[in-house]
Amino acid sequence: MTTTEVQEGKGKLEEHLQILFSLAHELERAMQAIAHNSLSELEDSVANQQALSDRLVELGRDVNRRFKKGADDQVQVDADLMQQVRNASATLQTLNRRYSALLQHSSHSVGLMVSLFSSFGGQIKEGSGSRLKHQTWSCQI
Repeated sequence: MTTTEVQEGKGKLEEHLQILFSLAHELERAMQAIAHNSLSELEDSVANQQALSDRLVELGRDVNRRFKKGADDQVQVDADLMQQVRNASATLQTLNRRYSALLQHSSHSVGLMVSLFSSFGGQIKEGSGSRLKHQTWSCQI
C-alpha cells in the first residue's frame, strides 16, 4: 500500500470525525432552537444535518468500495484516531436519542395544543361507543 493511499484513508477518517462533531453540534443547535421556539433556526439546523448526513453516506460508500477491493487495500489507521471516531459516534448516538425524545415530546405537545384550540372552537368530537369520554384541560399560572 502506498503512502498516498494511507494518507488518503486517514484524511477520509479525519473528515468522518469532523462530520460527526458537526452533526453533534447541529443536534444541540436544533434542540436549543426547539427550546427557544425558533423555527428558522430549527429549519437551518435540519438542512445542515441533512447535508452532513449525505456526506457521511458518501464517505461510507467510498470506504465500502475500498474494502471490497480486498484486505490488502484496507487503510491502516492509528488507534487513537479510531478511538476518537468511536467516542464521537457514541456521543452522537446519545444526542440523537435525546433529540428524538424531544421531538416526540414536542409532537405530543403540539397535538395536545391543537386539540385544546379545537375545543375552543367547539370542534370536540366524542368517541363512539357506550362509554363517554371526558377530557379535562387545566392550566396553572
